[in-house]
Amino acid sequence: MVRITQQRSKCIGCNACVEAANFRWRISRKDGKCTLVGGIEKKGFYTVLAGDDEYLDNLNAAKHCPVRIIKIEKI
Repeated sequence: MVRITQQRSKCIGCNACVEAANFRWRISRKDGKCTLVGGIEKKGFYTVLAGDDEYLDNLNAAKHCPVRIIKIEKI
């Protein structure tokens, strides 16, 4: 199991996460920021639990994020 967390308010909409894992990330048409698909918001952080098969793609998304707002952890 993998926990993916994003601090969406600091997103600059660069699209790096979408390029790395397009099944888990989308660009919002409303504000141009990246949205964590399936994420649940709590105190400004969006979190989703995903299968181990998503680990590497989302790890790349986190590494390529220029503002470092994505955290990936195995649980």
